[in-house]
Amino acid sequence: MSNHVLASAYVKEMEAEYTATKKCLERIPESTYEFKPHEKSMKMGYLTLLVAEIPLWVHHTIETGVIDFQTYQHIEPQNTEQMLAHFEDNFQKAIASLKNAAPEIFERPFYLKNGDQILMETPTGDSVGSTINHWVHHRGQLTVYMRLNDIAVPSIYGPSADDRNF
Repeated sequence: MSNHVLASAYVKEMEAEYTATKKCLERIPESTYEFKPHEKSMKMGYLTLLVAEIPLWVHHTIETGVIDFQTYQHIEPQNTEQMLAHFEDNFQKAIASLKNAAPEIFERPFYLKNGDQILMETPTGDSVGSTINHWVHHRGQLTVYMRLNDIAVPSIYGPSADDRNF
C-alpha cells in the first residue's frame, strides 16, 4: 500500500470513529471524573481525557516524530464542554496532519520517549495505525466506565442496550 493510500485510509478510519467517540465524550459529566472501578484503574476523568487527546498523538507523530512523556503537556478540562472542544481541536489537527503529510513521512522513525530513554521506535506509518487502535481501545474501556456509572452507552458499531438507533 502506498503511503498516500495509507494516509487516506487512516483519515477514513478516524472519521469513521469520530461520531461514536464524540457521543461518548459528550455524555461524561465532570461529576464522574474521580471514579475508579478498581484501585489499579485510572480515574474516569483521565480516561476521558485520553479518549479526547489521543488524536493529538497522531498529529505529533506526523509533525514531530516524537512524543516525550517528560515534556508532553496534558490540558485539564474542567467540564464536558471543554473536553469536547479539546477533542474537536485534536481531531482536526490529526486529520489535517494526515492529509498534508508528505508520503516519505510514513517511513520516518517515530520515537516514544521518556526523557533521554527511547521506549519505542517504529515507522511513523505503523505508529499512526497503533495510535488509532489505542484510541478505540480506550473508548471501549470508557464505555465500561459509563455502564458502571449508569451513563447511557451510545451505539458504536451497532445498537447498545441503551441506544437502539443504529
